[in-house]
Amino acid sequence: MKTRNGPVSREVDVKKNVTLRIFGVGGAGCNAVEHMMKGGFEGASFVAANTDLQSMLDLSAHYVLPLGPMLTRGLGTGGDPELGRAAAEEDAEQFRKLCADVSVVVIVAGLGGGAGTGASPVLARIAREAGALVLAMVTLPFDCEGARRQEQAASGLEQLKEIADAVICLPNQRMLGVIDENTSLLETFKITNGFLAEGMRGIHRLLSRTGIINVDFADLCAVVRGRHAESVFASAEARGEHRCREAIEKLMNSPLLEGGAVLSDADAVLVSLVGGPNLTMAEVNRVMTGINRACENAQVVMGASIDEKCNDRLEITVIATRREQSEAPWMAQRGGEGSRLPRKDVTTGKAPGESAGEEGSELDGQFFQETPPVRPPSRFVPPPPDLPPEKKHQMLAQKQGKPYRKPKSKMRQGMLPLDIVSKGRFEKSEPTIYHGEDLDVPTYIRRGVPLN
Repeated sequence: MKTRNGPVSREVDVKKNVTLRIFGVGGAGCNAVEHMMKGGFEGASFVAANTDLQSMLDLSAHYVLPLGPMLTRGLGTGGDPELGRAAAEEDAEQFRKLCADVSVVVIVAGLGGGAGTGASPVLARIAREAGALVLAMVTLPFDCEGARRQEQAASGLEQLKEIADAVICLPNQRMLGVIDENTSLLETFKITNGFLAEGMRGIHRLLSRTGIINVDFADLCAVVRGRHAESVFASAEARGEHRCREAIEKLMNSPLLEGGAVLSDADAVLVSLVGGPNLTMAEVNRVMTGINRACENAQVVMGASIDEKCNDRLEITVIATRREQSEAPWMAQRGGEGSRLPRKDVTTGKAPGESAGEEGSELDGQFFQETPPVRPPSRFVPPPPDLPPEKKHQMLAQKQGKPYRKPKSKMRQGMLPLDIVSKGRFEKSEPTIYHGEDLDVPTYIRRGVPLN
């Protein structure tokens, strides 16, 4: 570049520095981050955030952040997501400092409890406000953990999907298809953390390596930014002569891809291949053919790079973003998934086996109708039946939500037909008259008082 004072040389750094920060939120998230740190993620920084101070004493993360110490006093949330959200809001300023000038924020958490479910959406919101690309890797509880944790996990997942750019969801129940009956509980969670670490390692490779067919931070943003959808990250590797076929089989059998079913529903797919110096174009073509066959309707972005350390190892990383689960237009044309009407040809407008002649059309018009006539509903509304008073009171009490008590029958009083009996030996005695009344006659008879 030239100026009035003469030529000026300026060295331009064409490589953009992409910073990656991984947050482990809650007990499960902190354990997963601790497992990831053993995998050697160069250039990435790790943060452990939890409300339970006792579980954070032996963590080796770069940053350890106690959440809501004034609110929870370091004793945890007791499985209450609202308490976890309030604890994260209490330390929102600490989250803002940790998310400042960060390119990619990855949130690792286990949903269903209190800290991970409540604090993860708060962290995702703060990271987005800081301008970072927000990815979340979450696990869902086992079925045996109860309906309450399942409901809390589903609610937390929806909140996280509304804020984060992409959410990787791994149900723990799916791990039962990977382990056997003799696998211990600690080993089961170790395998789950291993799957999360593999997905995280694939993201790290995309951001830290420059490939021959380059896939960089901008491609990652194009696949996941702003979609707020449920995404899937899976990774597989193989060695030897048949490494392409073995890597594809491992990828399609990955629990993260649900046996390859996710790729058929994907809207965008990013594929990264990493191999040694002996990686051939035929192998790249073979791998991409298998992936393209599984996701025919998706936008596929492919990258390939060479790593001297791989030797004869081939590594494949797939990032797939699902489409919205809505009815496709062709489903409406077919009358829905359960419809058995044949699909019509777009060139002739007729179904398979339908005659194109005019006579056939006339006969079909005379004897067959595609849409049967709809009979208008009757406008006559019959009067309601007459109900006895007791039934009316019962229905009124049910409508008002009050208990219905059957009324007691009223008792009637009357005069007893008593005859005046003989006085016996007092028959000849003079009656006792007082103020004109015969006191020998019982009072209730003289005064006309009815007896019950």
